[in-house]
Amino acid sequence: MSDAESTYSTVVVGTDGSESSLRAVGRAGALAGASGATLVIACAYLPVDGDDREVSRAQDALGDEAYQVVGSHPAEETVRTAADRARAAGAKDVRTVAVVGSPVETLLDVVRRENADLLVVGNRGLAGIKGRLLGSVPADATRRSQVDVLVVHTTG
Repeated sequence: MSDAESTYSTVVVGTDGSESSLRAVGRAGALAGASGATLVIACAYLPVDGDDREVSRAQDALGDEAYQVVGSHPAEETVRTAADRARAAGAKDVRTVAVVGSPVETLLDVVRRENADLLVVGNRGLAGIKGRLLGSVPADATRRSQVDVLVVHTTG
């Protein structure tokens, strides 16, 4: 395999604004910068005007963390913060997207749309009711992705 075939050209990383996910963004930024890849930072969110029962259920389950998944304005701010972190880690070509949808579906859709060849996720899944509500992003993304997945150890 030549060097050109062994490097990634487009990397997608997901963030929800948590420090754990920003660690994964930093690692993805360093990798993208080192390989000259484009980095696409994605954040999934629920629309504020969506199904009120679903939004209410998400807000109840997430408590103080609800800002991370409800509404486009917080999602846009989340990806802007993540882009700064990625650039500080070495990424040069950074794009951001905030997309309505569940985290795993959104990430896989962004990977397809961007023709990405690597998906980066943090290893921290959501526990308890949060995990049951939103699913385990690392486990689901790894199982369902059609491209390489880098799971970054972001805890401890």
